[in-house]
Order: sequence, then C-alpha cells, then structure tokens
Amino acid sequence: MSFDFNTLSVSLLVPLAAFGLIAALAWLSLDWFTNRGTRAEERLDDFRERRGKKGTEAERHGSQNKMAAMFEKATKAMSKPLTPKTEKETSKVKEKLTHAGFRSESAPQIFWGLKFIGLLIGLAGAGGTALTMTELGGYGLLKLFGPVAFMFFLPDLVVGFLGSRRKQAIFLGLPDALDLMVVCVEAGLALDHAMRKVTEEMKKSMPVIAEEFGLCNLHMQMGRSRQQVLQDLGQRSGVDDLRALAFILIQADKFGSSIAQALRVQSESMRTRRRQLAEEKAAKTAVKLIFPLVLFIFPGIFVVLVGPAAIRMMNEMFPIMNGS
Repeated sequence: MSFDFNTLSVSLLVPLAAFGLIAALAWLSLDWFTNRGTRAEERLDDFRERRGKKGTEAERHGSQNKMAAMFEKATKAMSKPLTPKTEKETSKVKEKLTHAGFRSESAPQIFWGLKFIGLLIGLAGAGGTALTMTELGGYGLLKLFGPVAFMFFLPDLVVGFLGSRRKQAIFLGLPDALDLMVVCVEAGLALDHAMRKVTEEMKKSMPVIAEEFGLCNLHMQMGRSRQQVLQDLGQRSGVDDLRALAFILIQADKFGSSIAQALRVQSESMRTRRRQLAEEKAAKTAVKLIFPLVLFIFPGIFVVLVGPAAIRMMNEMFPIMNGS
C-alpha cells in the first residue's frame, strides 16, 4: 500500500496541532498549580528562609510536598477519561496498588492519570513516526501503534513489578520475623507488643514487614479489634503465607491456644516451603542451561575441536587446491 507523502503530511497536520494544544494546556495548568499558594504558605516559606541548615532542609521537604500535591492535582484531572464506571474494577485497581505498597486514597487517580499521560506521549511519538513513513504495512502499523500500547500499559507493568518484588520480600523475610515474635511471646510479651518489637528491630533489615506490622499496631491503637487488623494484614499484603498466619493467629486468639506454638509451627512450615522452592529452582537449572549451551557454547567448542581436523582432511583430499 503506497500513498503520497504530501497527503500524509496534510492529513496529520490537524492531529499534531491537537497534540500541541493539549501539551500547551497541560503545561499552563501545571505552571498554574505550581505558582498557586496561600498567604499562610508564603509566610511559612519566609520563616523557613530565616532559619539555618534546618530551615533549608524543611524548605526542601516543603517544596517536595508542594510538587507532590501539584502532581496529584494534575493527575486527578487527567484520570477522569480512564476512571472505571463500576466499583468492582475500581476495587481491583486499588487492590493491585495496595499489593505494590501504594495505599493512599489518591493512588488510583494518580495511576489512571499516568496511564493517560503515557497514552498522550505514545500518540505524540506515533504522530512523529508517521511523518517519516511512506508505506503502511504490518511492520509499519507495529512501529506506529506499538509505542502507544507500550506507553499506555507501562504503569501496569511497573506496578506489577513492584508488587511481585514486595511479595517476594515478605515471603523471604517472614520466617525470621516469626522467630523474633516467638522469642518475644515466650518472654512474656503480648502479641501487640511483640509486633511492635518486630517493627522496631527489623526496620532496617526488613522494611516491608516492619511497615506492615507497624500499620497493624497503628490500627489497633486506633481502636480496631485484633481480628479485623489481622484480616486486613492478610488481604493487604497479597501473600498467601501472611494470610495463613493471620488465620492461625485469629484461631489461636479465639480458642485460647498457645500463640508461640502456632508461630513456631508456621515459621517451620514457611522455612520448609522456602527450601523446597530453592530445590525446585536448582533442579530446573540443568534444563534452563540447555539453550545457552546449544546456541552459544557448543558451536565454539565444535569449531575448536573439529576445525583443525577438517582443514587437514581437506588438504589431504584436495591436494590440487593447495598447489601440489
């Protein structure tokens, strides 16, 4: 399929002008949100400037918070075209963002706003690509619409990657956290104080688990029941082992059984499962090595071993070619 380049340029003039108008409006809106502020905020900024090094750091944090608030307002306005109409789809997005560690109320709007921004960037890139194309075929359509699809689904890929990494960190660090909880419970601490101790001790080594347990302690201090807090802990993390732990603790608290024994059994089962997964990955290594061996290593070995013998055989079988 072929067409005139001048016709293509004229047909794309209106969409490119629309892209430029949208970009200009977005820039003006961002600039307006940035420069907007109250009198109280200006007085606080003047007060921060009169302070020393502490004032400089506080001003830096204030500007970061201001930029974050500006970005949140902009993404909320841009997320309206992509906002789901049903509550079920909205809850799915909130659950996926929660598994990745984004728990704020504005996280879904920011997520949809980033998808809309990615769509605009992809359309702008597709418009620039179309100006350099003279034919539209299968590969041309892929070059044209591939970046658009990639930029649109890029936030989903990033959120999925962060969620899987967070779940992996919880799965690997939970047995050690349970061992520390067993020590605290056997020393006479209640479950609430044991979780608080785990939060304090593992804040640097296992920040994800410390954050989850710290949030549980905060909810219990606000007056929520232990059963509700433990159920939210299992649902919020998205890790099956943490859901099982929450269920075991709820049952132990309900029937009055030993919490230390339940934690010890759960920790041992998690260590066994982690060891089994490591053995499974080690068993799969031999199969996964076949492809790089066949494609990259065996050809080089074959040339080194068979190459000299092949050259000698050719010299013996075709002496005329060697000038003899």
